[in-house]
Amino acid sequence: MKSLAEQIKVARGLKKADLVLKRAKLINVFSSECYVCDIAINGDAVVGIGKYSGKQEIDLKGRYAAPGFIDGHLHVESSMVTIPDFARAVVPLGTTSIVIDPHEIANVMGLDGINYMLKASKYNPLSVFIMLSSCVPATGFETSGADLRAADLFPYFQQEWILGLAEVMDFPGLLRGNPDILDKIRLAADKKIDGHAPRLSGKDLNAYIAAGIRSDHECTTADEAREKLRLGMTIMIREGGLARDMEALLPIVTPENERRCLFCTDDRHPQDLVNEGHMNYILKRAVSLGLDPITAIRMATINTAEYFGLGNIGAIAPGYTADIAIFDSLKNFNVTMTFKRGKLVARDGAMLPGTISGPRKGVLRGSINIQWLKPSMFVIKDRGKRCRVIDIIPGQLITKQSIFKPKVENGKVVPDTRRDILKLVVVERHHASTNIGIGLVKGFGLKKGALASSVAHDSHNIIAVGTNDADIMEAIVKIRKMQGGFTAIHDGNWVGRLELPIAGLMSEKRVDEVKTELDMIIGVAHDLGCKVKDPFMMLSFLALPVIPRLKLTDRGLVDVNQHKLVPLFV
Repeated sequence: MKSLAEQIKVARGLKKADLVLKRAKLINVFSSECYVCDIAINGDAVVGIGKYSGKQEIDLKGRYAAPGFIDGHLHVESSMVTIPDFARAVVPLGTTSIVIDPHEIANVMGLDGINYMLKASKYNPLSVFIMLSSCVPATGFETSGADLRAADLFPYFQQEWILGLAEVMDFPGLLRGNPDILDKIRLAADKKIDGHAPRLSGKDLNAYIAAGIRSDHECTTADEAREKLRLGMTIMIREGGLARDMEALLPIVTPENERRCLFCTDDRHPQDLVNEGHMNYILKRAVSLGLDPITAIRMATINTAEYFGLGNIGAIAPGYTADIAIFDSLKNFNVTMTFKRGKLVARDGAMLPGTISGPRKGVLRGSINIQWLKPSMFVIKDRGKRCRVIDIIPGQLITKQSIFKPKVENGKVVPDTRRDILKLVVVERHHASTNIGIGLVKGFGLKKGALASSVAHDSHNIIAVGTNDADIMEAIVKIRKMQGGFTAIHDGNWVGRLELPIAGLMSEKRVDEVKTELDMIIGVAHDLGCKVKDPFMMLSFLALPVIPRLKLTDRGLVDVNQHKLVPLFV
């Protein structure tokens, strides 16, 4: 770090800067201007804007220079890679900072998972800020690998990279005055508290915000976002993998309120990162929908930094950290260079050598711990004439509850491929308990075999769907042998797999490698008859008991609308 006296001399032009970016088209997020100038960088900070000379000079020849992009809310685990490999994928795209909620790995590994993410974040050209997970477990309708109370989180709030409390998903519990939730909010009172309150409105929304919650990324309509904006919330406009709300929400953004809006991805899957990009894609998408380019850049930089109180990033100005993205178009946002703390770390879509550290080895224990399975455990005895069936809605996380007469053979309910009613199973995988949830699902289209996954939000037990019990059991057993991931089984044979040995959520490979393997196993699922575009993503959300209507956990069927467990037979 340079001395203050030296920075002043360089800023005054009395001493050459370490690096000068010549003839840059500066995106000024303070004045909403774009103009040609030199950017003087000394050490890790910008010291001057104007006309400068440096020990090293890079002529940008009129290319745009914007602050490094910031993702305001992200679960890195959804990328299925470690933080160093996530950095390898997104830093060349202009992303220099992310604000993460390690909610997924915390539900599997508890504090060990949070510590792993903190350690993996070090020594990479990507600033990783953490919001502490507020809901571990997410609900009382499932078994998670950990139970984090306010006392568990307390020591972390003193750490530099911890910004506050992540999305408070259990808003019903908050409104009821759940003591543990209130304790967590009190602990984070002098920091940021992010929200997660889809469709919450009226007096209940007032109460939620009065508790100190200052943002929401779950708005899906302009009216919902407008009400929350009027009540003082910062609106995080999400454009992620499955959940994409930008088109619906951009109409609320005006010159008067845009400083209260920012962008986030929430979840970004390997295919999204490889095929589309990261924050550069969000900017491209926003501009294509009619948003002013400088406003869009501000929502991906300074707005996010100011919301989280990150005073030294988010702008290119004297005294700000030199995190800079260089690109050639305000329409395509094709990033050609990325600077992190004043150093060129990526060029033309690739990291420069020596800029990424490897993930720490041997930090986490194995996370797949299941009971000894027998085929009889998956039998559904015939107990009635009608069954509840989870009915998939294509392209959506919500499901319907349908009532069907099941197919019965020898006193047992069996999958019915003719009507596309398959067996769905969730096996508890953290404590080797006897918990197995069994249900029926319509909409997958499988004609043979079975699929299984250790990614099953939010507690990430093993979830499987199949046309017969033998293949379902074999798919689950193979997950245990791999210590996590995705499997496809046909006639007892392993026909497809993707290994995710880190907490059953992440791979040790790079994003492009994971994407290739994911494409292959999805192709295998389609060969087995599956008609869902991404069956493993769909599977992962069929276990999420906070999104309506009918879901399955290791404890049974959950009617989310009624907020209770319900029997399979009506």
